[in-house]
Amino acid sequence: MEYPLNGTQSHASHTPASPVQHRANVLRTGAILAEAAAAMALWNTYRARKVEREHPPTGRFVTIDDVRLHYIEKGEGSPPVVLIHGNVVTAEDFALSGVLDLTAEQGHRVVAFDRPGFGYSDRPRRAAWTPAAQADLLRQTFARLGIARPIVLGHSWGALVALSLALNHPDAVRGLVLLSGYYYPTLRMDIPLVSLAAVPLIGDVLRYTVSPLVGAAMLPPNFKLMFGPAPVPDRFKRSFPRGLPVRPSQLRAEAQDSATMVPAVAGMQDRYRELQMPVVIMAGAKDRIVDVGRHAMRLHKDIPQSSLRLKPDVGHMLHYAVPEQVADAIETAMADRPATAVHHTAADLHSPAEWPAAGTAP
Repeated sequence: MEYPLNGTQSHASHTPASPVQHRANVLRTGAILAEAAAAMALWNTYRARKVEREHPPTGRFVTIDDVRLHYIEKGEGSPPVVLIHGNVVTAEDFALSGVLDLTAEQGHRVVAFDRPGFGYSDRPRRAAWTPAAQADLLRQTFARLGIARPIVLGHSWGALVALSLALNHPDAVRGLVLLSGYYYPTLRMDIPLVSLAAVPLIGDVLRYTVSPLVGAAMLPPNFKLMFGPAPVPDRFKRSFPRGLPVRPSQLRAEAQDSATMVPAVAGMQDRYRELQMPVVIMAGAKDRIVDVGRHAMRLHKDIPQSSLRLKPDVGHMLHYAVPEQVADAIETAMADRPATAVHHTAADLHSPAEWPAAGTAP
């Protein structure tokens, strides 16, 4: 048997891969990745169907312009009240917070909608589903369901839909209640990342593979941020179906909404003074999602007849912290001439010097 001389190595061990071998390696790696992606897609599809079986829709459905919307309805009485939820959550958010029941008990027909792509409502790909597009759809829905000139409440991203309804269909809205809203364009470094799942093709791949896993891991810290400085309520922990917001279908809706948020407020900000109906603006003074000084306080200045209610020691999810006061704000929005006072005291909030100047970017 012959061995190579000391200090030498086999010539074969250094022979570079031929183009054919290199191509075969690339194809083999691609096949492994494709199989892994397919397995993840099957798993995430299974998980989505499982959470839908475990948490079936609790309301009714109406189809408008080939879009099926899910909604929850409770109570009787006029004027009716429409509740529009924000990102991540669904119409059930208003049931969990208590606002739905409290408002119904005050003698109103209350309707809370799953916005397109959220919960059990459809979100066809034919439209961008901007706040204006969602408002147009709701306007048609009002006519179908016999909802005449409601008080419209919008929370967070839902406030953009409420504003679009009031600006584009003022005859259809009696009054507005805006909670924890984002009303003016600012520099948002998070938007390119969270909007990636809305990009055609690559977004589809992400939504069925890694995005549900990453989204599920991020839910607990996100909820802590949303509810802070208060702890996440026990009723939310027990009853909120955490699998719903990380379904591939809802991830697309969440990503598209994030992508259209800044352009939407850029197009509306110069029109806020057009609003003539009663407007109640509510925000938590310690909101960690939306800067109150740059948004709620500035909006109050731009809508002369508005009423601003800032809640001390309350965060973004103020309808969980003060549901009775939210229900009271709905009653205030029914008045022909709402009070324009700011409902807080200097002792409750930070000193004015600590608030950012209106109109400044974060």
